Amino acid sequence: MYFETASNDHGLPHDPLKALIAPRPIGWISSLDANGIPNLAPYSFFNLLSTNPAIVGFSSATQKDSQRNIELTGEFVCNFASVDLIDKINTTSKHVAANVNEFELAGLTEAKSHIIKAPRVLEARAHLECEYVKTVELPNDDNGIVWSLVLGKVLAVHIDDRFIKEGLVDTLAMEPLTRMGYMDYGVLGGMETRERP
Repeated sequence: MYFETASNDHGLPHDPLKALIAPRPIGWISSLDANGIPNLAPYSFFNLLSTNPAIVGFSSATQKDSQRNIELTGEFVCNFASVDLIDKINTTSKHVAANVNEFELAGLTEAKSHIIKAPRVLEARAHLECEYVKTVELPNDDNGIVWSLVLGKVLAVHIDDRFIKEGLVDTLAMEPLTRMGYMDYGVLGGMETRERP
């Protein structure tokens, strides 16, 4: 198969590109609106982009509540998405009115952050408290959809002590939930280690 992205003429029922760039980590982003109402939403276009300073980023098609809240308040939390929370994570992806508290919608517990005001998901196995850096509008193809990359500086890290073993984070034991293509999620099945040459 060969197709060019400008025409997207692959002939398949769904765009296969997202199924090729996989698995992708999920940024489960919590924020507060101007009235202090929490928002919680998963983003499958998410990653740690640098260290020293530690910068994370997530992107979205069209401006959603998370982006508006973050640009307004200057902060957000990245909550660790794990396999045991798949149904709750999926519930928080539902498009609801801005004044709906997704923590309550999904039956999750708000936990206070240490440095910022935005709440953490108590049930998550790790959290990154972040300070908003900037939003980068990504190039578009005049199709009316504007993608934005929201960047944040990690100010504080929370890790459930159960997953620190022999001085290292046991990522495999944390069972990160990842995003594949279509409606599919991925689970890490193993790990291989190589020393750098």
